[in-house]
Amino acid sequence: MSVESIIKERQLDLENKLYERSSITESNNEIFEDKDEAKLLLEKKIREKLIENYSFNDINSIEKFGIIRNAAWSMIEDEINMNNLTIYFDSYDKAEIIEQVIYTIFGYGVLDPLIKDSSITEIMVNGINKIFVEKNGVIERVKNNRGEFLKFNSKDELINIIEKIVAPINRKVDESNPIVDARLPNGFRVNILLSPISLDGHIITIRKFPESPYTIDKLVDFGMLPSNVAKFLENLVKSKYNIIVSGGTGAGKTTFLNALSNFINENERVITIEDAAELKLSSLNNLVRLETRPPNIEGNGEITMRDLVRSALRMRPDRIIVGEVRGGEALDMLQAMNTGHDGSLSTGHANSSLDMLMRLETMVLMAGIDLPLISIRQQIASAVDIIIHISKLQDGKRKLIEITEILGVNNSGYITQNLFEFKRGSSNNKEIGVLEYTGNAMKKTNKLEFAGMNFEKILNEYNMEG
Repeated sequence: MSVESIIKERQLDLENKLYERSSITESNNEIFEDKDEAKLLLEKKIREKLIENYSFNDINSIEKFGIIRNAAWSMIEDEINMNNLTIYFDSYDKAEIIEQVIYTIFGYGVLDPLIKDSSITEIMVNGINKIFVEKNGVIERVKNNRGEFLKFNSKDELINIIEKIVAPINRKVDESNPIVDARLPNGFRVNILLSPISLDGHIITIRKFPESPYTIDKLVDFGMLPSNVAKFLENLVKSKYNIIVSGGTGAGKTTFLNALSNFINENERVITIEDAAELKLSSLNNLVRLETRPPNIEGNGEITMRDLVRSALRMRPDRIIVGEVRGGEALDMLQAMNTGHDGSLSTGHANSSLDMLMRLETMVLMAGIDLPLISIRQQIASAVDIIIHISKLQDGKRKLIEITEILGVNNSGYITQNLFEFKRGSSNNKEIGVLEYTGNAMKKTNKLEFAGMNFEKILNEYNMEG
């Protein structure tokens, strides 16, 4: 969809709102008594003039962008005088009008500054009147520079933003296809849900990711885990243990997986498989990134996670990284871990390490393979070495909660032991808790030993007992 067509759709709503005013004579100086309505008029007029006088197909320089912005500032004074607007517009009003024009033409409307704000990790649009963001782990409703709640001017304005999101990826969103998962060019993940499926209007949820992925050292600085535990995990990754990172929605699973992936030897051949490409493994030389594809408008051409996992096995990988296991692809991933692809990594939604094992059972059954439960458990226990569980706590901070070693199965279920556990502090304590070594000696040390490492030596070297 071209910029011009999007803007024309936006203008329709403005013209409808201004239609009743068109019969009022120009001799009346109080044509607009409502400032918001006057702003809509100015926004419409300035946008029309910009489209008439400038080409937006070759805006590829900051210099030309600045020229257009300056031109818009000059136009606003002319329009105030030409339309006999007696309402007082201060510099904040004018800036707001200009920014809205610029954002509508070049970006994502009122959402554009939120998308560009690096301190915001999630944007949540609940219809035209409510916009929320997550900042520093806390969800808050957005206000503009006047202290008023930020909102869209109309339903059509929100629809235009949705169409700008889905148009570049050739996706269709309408009443027959009201739910869409998409990805912005910068890699941010977007979920869109249209009314009447949502009773509160059209919904947009944007999950943001840092342009430069966090390293494990940065996560240590954030207080997600202690530095000695980070060194321990580095040794596990380098020794090619199969690791799953579990946690709830928004706990930081993908961020943590990305940080762990930086410990992989740069010359290993690594294949990443994701629903929406979010991992950024810039340190690897031999990296292949695969992404699923939804069906087209005719319902054809879908490429699933299972398709990609199976294909990856034929691509001679040293490691396979599955962004998140959600369904039947879990079986293929476990088979890959059990057939020589040590060091594979993945994430999954779960409330604890043990819950992650239970969810893997369910996902394997979703593959449609009729296997007895004991066989499924044996395959899981044989494939998965370590589960790292992270959680978002009450204060909004993300913390590593437990590191669990999977030892095997018996008639009662899985045999596991926690190597590290998060010990919660008292309510009076400034720190809500701390991750501590449990004292359990690691049992599956064969990979460490093969890599020339020793668990006891690691404990002493990184002062785990302290």
